[in-house]
Amino acid sequence: MIKYDRLWSTLKEKNISQYKLIKDYGIDKAQLHRLRHNMIVKTVTLNNLCKILDCRIEDIMEYVPDEAKEN
Repeated sequence: MIKYDRLWSTLKEKNISQYKLIKDYGIDKAQLHRLRHNMIVKTVTLNNLCKILDCRIEDIMEYVPDEAKEN
């Protein structure tokens, strides 16, 4: 599973609010909703976030293996 938990701490470090992402940088509210819920997000959004935050993709997302299902 891809998780976007790192995005929120990176935003805090860079002192950029979600409001600022929407109003000043044109990030769509629906994409932020999807990020909050670890849903599928457009790669163009991820690219824009990296550009805005001047960070690497690893600073906003991480891969966490799904737990193995027991039979």
